[in-house]
Amino acid sequence: MPRGPLTGLLGGSFNPAHGGHRRITRFALAALRLDEVWWLVSPGNPLKPAAGMAPLAARYGSALAQARRAPIRVTAIERDLGTRFTADTLAALVRRYPKRRFVWLMGADNLAQFHRWRDWRRIARTVPIAVIARPGYDAAAVASPAMAWLGRYRRTVASLRSPSGNSPCITGRAEWSAPALVILRFDPDPRSASAIRQADPDWTRRFGARSLRDRLTLRPIEPKP
Repeated sequence: MPRGPLTGLLGGSFNPAHGGHRRITRFALAALRLDEVWWLVSPGNPLKPAAGMAPLAARYGSALAQARRAPIRVTAIERDLGTRFTADTLAALVRRYPKRRFVWLMGADNLAQFHRWRDWRRIARTVPIAVIARPGYDAAAVASPAMAWLGRYRRTVASLRSPSGNSPCITGRAEWSAPALVILRFDPDPRSASAIRQADPDWTRRFGARSLRDRLTLRPIEPKP
């Protein structure tokens, strides 16, 4: 029976999106042989302060600009799902798109604090997780409480290949069923949203001035009045 599209999920504030997001996404696409990656632009991150958070339309616009000419679909679907926490978002996506196979993508900085996420073990049991190394966070990630639990489910990238070598074995139920963790390493990318905001405090003026359309739900994303 044909398997559905293999879709990576990269969630975040994208405040703003930048070339580092694009680079790690393209790396994950190649390493895991993903069909596409969805960037989940969060309406609000429960672990980040509201102060300094740009309007959704501006953040979404910056993500669209970075996703051009790449198999990246930008969406603010959490706004429509009414979910605030990743565990709930993943459960809703699995229900809404039963034919897709999802892989959660996150940086090592998020793994270091993963144990603070609500229902983080439920996240790990819902979809496989691929962690992308990030400068300065590897030691904290390895020593984190979440890694102590996830470590037993660690897999190598090579183990994701089918016997024929033509496609990944990420089915959610078979060779790489959740929970599963793979660590992806490549040349570090030092770019960060906080550094961009500091260098260009008015970056939002370049985005969010016009109505946009969600690339997944097709619903409009209106600029803040």
